[in-house]
Amino acid sequence: MNMKKILCLLGVLFMFSSSNLIAQKNTISGYIEDANTGERMVGVNVVAKEVSLGTTSNTYGFYSMTLPVSSYTLEFSFIGYETFSISVDLSEDAHYNVSLKTQSLELQEIVLTGEESIVKRTQSSVIDVPVQQIKSMPSLLGEVDVLKAIQLLPGVQSGSEGSSGFYVRGGGPDQNLILLDGVPVYNASHLFGFFSVFNADAIKNVRLTKGGFPARFGGRLSSVLEIDMKEGNTKAFEGEGSIGLIASKLTMQGPIVKDKASWIVSARRTYIDALAQPFIMASSDGDRGGYYFYDLNAKVNYKISDNDRLYWSVYTGDDRFYAAFSDSYDGSSDDYRFRLGWGNLTSSLRWNHLFNEKLFSNTTVTFSEYLFDIKMEEDYTYDTFNDEFEFRYFQGIRDWGLKMDFDYLPNPNHYVKFGMSDTYHTFLPGQMDLRAVQTEFPDNNIDTSFVFSERLYSHDAYVYLEDDIKFNDRFKANIGLHASLFKVGDKNYTSLQPRFSARYLIDENWSAKISYAEMQQNIHLLTNSNAGLPTDIWVPSTNQVKPQESSQIAAALTRTLDDGVYEISLEAYYKTMDNLITYKEGASFMSFNDWQQTIEANGEGTSYGMEFFLQKKKGKTSGWIGYTLSWTNRRFDHINFGDWYSYKYDRRHDISVVLSHEFSEEFDMGLTWVYGTGNAITFPQATYWSHEDASEYNNEIEYYGERNGTRMDAYHRLDLGANFHKEKKNGIRTWSVGVYNAYNRRNPYFVYLGTQRQNFGMDGGSNQNVARQVSLFPFLPSVTYNFKF
Repeated sequence: MNMKKILCLLGVLFMFSSSNLIAQKNTISGYIEDANTGERMVGVNVVAKEVSLGTTSNTYGFYSMTLPVSSYTLEFSFIGYETFSISVDLSEDAHYNVSLKTQSLELQEIVLTGEESIVKRTQSSVIDVPVQQIKSMPSLLGEVDVLKAIQLLPGVQSGSEGSSGFYVRGGGPDQNLILLDGVPVYNASHLFGFFSVFNADAIKNVRLTKGGFPARFGGRLSSVLEIDMKEGNTKAFEGEGSIGLIASKLTMQGPIVKDKASWIVSARRTYIDALAQPFIMASSDGDRGGYYFYDLNAKVNYKISDNDRLYWSVYTGDDRFYAAFSDSYDGSSDDYRFRLGWGNLTSSLRWNHLFNEKLFSNTTVTFSEYLFDIKMEEDYTYDTFNDEFEFRYFQGIRDWGLKMDFDYLPNPNHYVKFGMSDTYHTFLPGQMDLRAVQTEFPDNNIDTSFVFSERLYSHDAYVYLEDDIKFNDRFKANIGLHASLFKVGDKNYTSLQPRFSARYLIDENWSAKISYAEMQQNIHLLTNSNAGLPTDIWVPSTNQVKPQESSQIAAALTRTLDDGVYEISLEAYYKTMDNLITYKEGASFMSFNDWQQTIEANGEGTSYGMEFFLQKKKGKTSGWIGYTLSWTNRRFDHINFGDWYSYKYDRRHDISVVLSHEFSEEFDMGLTWVYGTGNAITFPQATYWSHEDASEYNNEIEYYGERNGTRMDAYHRLDLGANFHKEKKNGIRTWSVGVYNAYNRRNPYFVYLGTQRQNFGMDGGSNQNVARQVSLFPFLPSVTYNFKF
């Protein structure tokens, strides 16, 4: 692709976007917020009715429209809120803030999104899932989970049974950029992957972009998941919480200074350890152990002036597994202590500034850290002798970042975004320490430290420029360029990544879309194929390991029915990926080598398919049906003899049905049904003996054949849930009951080769190798008590 032509085209478009037309124009701008809470509202439609021109509010509720001097009626609309209209005389620039009221109970409807319709949006491959819809879905053990809701969208696949991990259009878990208030979250899992770290009570918006990436996004190949925390109620104090089978949570928010500053704090903790501890103590001689995780979200926002606002947010969460036990024999004793932990810490400080009616900026300082830590201790005592040994392994990643984003709206036909960012990474690929804390035996003196790889440092910087251009009433396009620089040691990687998406309105209810995006990912995740401990290691591109690259083209047809009640989309995509990495056969995070010696690099990948999405947005019944038909393949020079093979999460068919129905204000029900082709696994195809004498059992050899050449059984599951609401004097109380895996399907978690006794007779029979399946979650009921005051 000719970069000079791209740059020239962008230059012409952006010069045009900033030029003044002959007619005199003025601008009206301001902020849009919820009248009840003071929360800034994203994606509110603003339309000048006389000229049928409009815009939408940005992430911070800011809107701006530049129009010829005249009088207009501006209409502000957002599904679930009362439409608000004002008359303005644009003889000069005007600033007008708007507060929208929620619809009355008689008019209010369950909705899935409040943004512009799928037909009129420029971008394809973007889905908004509101938190209220996520909360209404049936959930595992009653724990509402944002990432499990994301798994139900077309083009998104889950990993193993119950896992909160997700895979988008053939990409790996490292290819998803997960942003919490603009800060990357590097490990989004609790309880060994069964729950995510996101507390739905603290979240305001959830948006997934899986293709047609605008230029402001970079650093990953497959998707961007944006999760925005609530800002806190600036009007009044309020709270909500829940008590479930394995966890409880509480969220409180309120004004610091009414209409000027607010706060929100949300906490969640499991109590599996507290419930199990009495049984552990009763069944053992002083042994103890347990597991728990917790999350804590906090945010403060302060309105300095009409043009300036500060936000500070923080998230911290940890998983903790611990055990201690003792052995005594022949006058000696052994005390063992084990601790396993992993967790995230993220924080962001944002400053919104309005330069003028057309130019808005957001400056963000970010911090993100993920650490994984194992520690084992032994205290051995015999008579007067005492030995103490300690083992520790830890790894992780730490970031400091600075980002500046600008929104420039010269007129209703252009929405320009530009900005820059730099992130300073510190990589800790793994270190193991083993030492004798105290010993009476000289031969037992140990003090060693094994570093799998030295700490690495890098700068990950980029600049971007994009314009959402309306050429006429039918044709609209988003054109941009993302330029990145990755510096690690004395190596510099640079990249120019063009982005393009366009929408053509066939009529008011039909549109056709096409998009193209090139992406580069400068950091990698070394993932063990065996799911279990969160031991995946983040590493940078180096002299030996190149950045991952991808190109994706997508085309879509979108349609609305029944005045926007239903939305339908049919989308096809094709994606290529280069410079992928994976562990060599038999290697893992404990291979006792520099990580660069344990991997296969320069891999290739392809992914292509079609996605169908039918969504009902309004009414007593709401929900969606999604279907994905896809193929995903990988190739490495020294794996599978250099031939292409199916990716582990290649899934031919993926179906999801999500429905909820409101019978009354006191009672509603929901169901989720999913179906997926079985995961691809590498499994023995045959066994044979290395010698003619079949009695030499130690010489049995397994033949595996093609990598990932076997499919597990298909996965399908039905979840049901019901909510019973009751309005009390001091708030609303809700009992939520649900069933996970309602028809008790024995879905495969993993498959292994075992033996089975056959041909019983005088000789005692014989053993035959058979495939055995392990299933994880049977029929699981749950109950949760929710309250809001």
